[in-house]
Amino acid sequence: MRQAGEGLGGLRLRGLIVVLWRAGLRIQEALDLAEGDLDPRRGALLVRNGKNGRRREVGMDDWGWEHLALWSSRRLELPPGPLFCIIDGPTCGRAWPQTGVRAQLRRFAGQAGVRRRFAPHQLRHAHAVEMAREGVPLNVIQRQLGHSNLGVTSVYLQGIDSAEVINAIHDRRPPMMPATAGLKL
Repeated sequence: MRQAGEGLGGLRLRGLIVVLWRAGLRIQEALDLAEGDLDPRRGALLVRNGKNGRRREVGMDDWGWEHLALWSSRRLELPPGPLFCIIDGPTCGRAWPQTGVRAQLRRFAGQAGVRRRFAPHQLRHAHAVEMAREGVPLNVIQRQLGHSNLGVTSVYLQGIDSAEVINAIHDRRPPMMPATAGLKL
């Protein structure tokens, strides 16, 4: 996000990164957002056309809304259109193409020192892993991501390393009743 800079293009890119990362949207879901799909008071974004044409409402944290507001306020100066739009030239205000977004994200990731190939979907995975680490129930993560199958959601959580799994199990509270309760001795 720091690599994006402070100009209008930087604000737009940081706003997009925040929506991908802190709301867990797919790239096209984010690019399809309109200003009317945002409800900062409730902390909700409306995904009108998710995967397989499904509609859902997702949440985003206050930190995400703070960063998105920087772009949203400047977006009002541009012609009406999608939230994340082209910001200059004859197509100003029109949809920002996914290919352009991906290229820009890759370029800035390289400038930030990211050595592996970067894809926007990695931010969605990071969102899922962070929610799991924060103790958010799996079914809530599933709804947030718009997965119809809980198995798909669990694939997203493979980013949790073995040490974290071991520590979570190791740190469990002891049983509330003796291990021999109910046994005939």
